[in-house]
Amino acid sequence: MGRMGRPLLNRRLAEFGTTIFAEMSALAASTGSINLGQGFPDTDGPAEVREAAVRALREGRGNQYPPGLGIPELRTAIAEHQLRRYGLEFDPDREVLATAGATEAIAASLLALLEPGDEVIALEPYYDSYAACIAMAGGRRVPVTLRPDRATASYRLDLDELRAAVTDRTRLILLNTPHNPTGTVLTRAELAAIAELACERDLLVVTDEVYEHLVYDGAEHLPLATFPGMRDRTVTIGSAGKTFSFTGWKVGWVTGTAELVTAVRSAKQFLTYVASGPFQYAVAEALRLPDAYFTAFRDDLRDKRDLLSAGLADAGFTVFRPTGTYFVTADIRPLGESDGLSFCRALPERAGVVAIPNAVFYDHREAGAPYVRFAFCKRIEVLADAAERLRKAFAH
Repeated sequence: MGRMGRPLLNRRLAEFGTTIFAEMSALAASTGSINLGQGFPDTDGPAEVREAAVRALREGRGNQYPPGLGIPELRTAIAEHQLRRYGLEFDPDREVLATAGATEAIAASLLALLEPGDEVIALEPYYDSYAACIAMAGGRRVPVTLRPDRATASYRLDLDELRAAVTDRTRLILLNTPHNPTGTVLTRAELAAIAELACERDLLVVTDEVYEHLVYDGAEHLPLATFPGMRDRTVTIGSAGKTFSFTGWKVGWVTGTAELVTAVRSAKQFLTYVASGPFQYAVAEALRLPDAYFTAFRDDLRDKRDLLSAGLADAGFTVFRPTGTYFVTADIRPLGESDGLSFCRALPERAGVVAIPNAVFYDHREAGAPYVRFAFCKRIEVLADAAERLRKAFAH
């Protein structure tokens, strides 16, 4: 309690304590377990990109405050990437904003675009910062749950449930595709329906597309901004961390109309102001890597997905095969378990492996209770070791 008996933490953030990622990573360190919880690679990205950052440091580029929008080289590279990949044309001087990772981009977007009491629809389960950022902006989150489909070993969106969630108080939809933690990649038909709904009900959409280059099995990432009527009402968020395996650099970005980007910048400038100066130069070069890099990176992650998924199945889990991201969800009920949080807290001692309980990504905790998430963005030998540990612990 603070002075005069008042809680120190304001009521908007009272439900948010230490993140599950900090708890599980600390547990991994204290037990010497393989950490398949937090989503960061255990190897660095391309050497030429790392050297570009070193070169910028040595040449004194970015060692002082970069421009508020981000360095011109990065903004131009982002605009070129969006045009080359998706046919989306953005003015790098007015419609692109560099941020301190995607997490700041999400926070700034919600702080800029929400009024207290506005409702925000988010696909549940969702990345934990979504709930906190909606709360900080004074909004009210309205979850629409992705449902596991055992027949297809995947998660699917109920479009009727989404439509029913929209009210007169709905301000925006917070969309994530490819989706963390389920690995779902929304289809063209699903995105077209979301676009139609947004236009019909005059909604803004913030789309978190940080896993845009990590899609498998013929799935295709389609930015919502490419759909009819959506460029003028969509804030698109991207990030270098997941695509180039430099998560510590914290370089993200926002693209949208000049009006939307100006609004987001109005909030962003009072968060970090600017960040990651030398790394912005490196990411500008990374975005111009040849297509062969992106293909090889995707194929490498697909092989790692297959290895870990097979290991989990051999250990007795029911596995939901992701078509995007670098996470795989598993059902623990075939192991005689039903509480994912207790399961994950005990897993390091039982198997020497750390995972994340999906329940923490839900408002409806019971819907996520029997599911856990494993990250497969690790070296092949580490994943093979983890799979063997899990098999020994649970296979009969």
